[in-house]
Amino acid sequence: MSGAPDLESLQLLVLIGEQGSLTRAASVAGVSQPMASKRMSALERRLGVRLLERTRRGSSLTEAGTLVVGWAQRVLDELQVLVDGVEALRRESAAQLAVAASLTVAEHLLPVWAGDLRRRTPELHLGLQVTNSARVAELVRQGAVDLGFVESPGRLVGLRSRIVARDRLVLVVSPRQRWVRRRRPVEAAELAATPLVSREPGSGTRETVDRAIEAAAGRPPVAPLLELGSSTAVRSAVSAGAGPALLSELVVAPELAAGSLVEVPVQGLDLTRELRAVWRSGARPTGPAAELLHVALRRSRG
Repeated sequence: MSGAPDLESLQLLVLIGEQGSLTRAASVAGVSQPMASKRMSALERRLGVRLLERTRRGSSLTEAGTLVVGWAQRVLDELQVLVDGVEALRRESAAQLAVAASLTVAEHLLPVWAGDLRRRTPELHLGLQVTNSARVAELVRQGAVDLGFVESPGRLVGLRSRIVARDRLVLVVSPRQRWVRRRRPVEAAELAATPLVSREPGSGTRETVDRAIEAAAGRPPVAPLLELGSSTAVRSAVSAGAGPALLSELVVAPELAAGSLVEVPVQGLDLTRELRAVWRSGARPTGPAAELLHVALRRSRG
């Protein structure tokens, strides 16, 4: 392999994984199909791995391509952390409320809470960092943010917390996956022995899944089939037929309604979880942070 791949090609590869084909990915990226194909051919030569299966009906990811998409997503996620971090430093003096949130909270709950807060205090500027639960906890402990929101089920050393929402993980597969046809629920032992498409270590979703399976099956789950840096990437890999995954009901609700993913019943596992606001021990949220916490708690009570 000669040199690292360029970011534009990695972004295009991830889009292929999300969109399911080279043609749709090219359209989303705003480039022509021939140009997209040329970029992918160049990336394959650079990596020395065939990433796409090319047929008369179009191009889709090979098994190796699906693996590389997961790694590429992690590279792009880390790059985004760098970009977001630098942007946060640049805007630090202007931000009146600095918040860090895990992906599920940031994508599905925080926009509503922030909207409520802005209607109450239109002049407020909210600075948000989106990362996994372990990193959120670290940012709060360091005092880098005023308030954090996590999915992690474990005890968070040095932090206090309040439950702001509850969530349920569901087992989802592609409509083409063999579990769609089964007549009985998947039990804990079988799930523990099945490699899943999974979030990365440090993710609240990953920690919830690992704890629930170990508690029910009496042993930890086998190593994941794939480890991906976002729930969106996991969802796309499952849709493409890579394998089953346990994901937040909030994340997969549209796909379940559309039939592009299918929920498989699970028996004997507690897959509910609490989403929590966190702040440093020995302190209490004040000012805009206290107002945001109040909005989140009010929403959780309906």
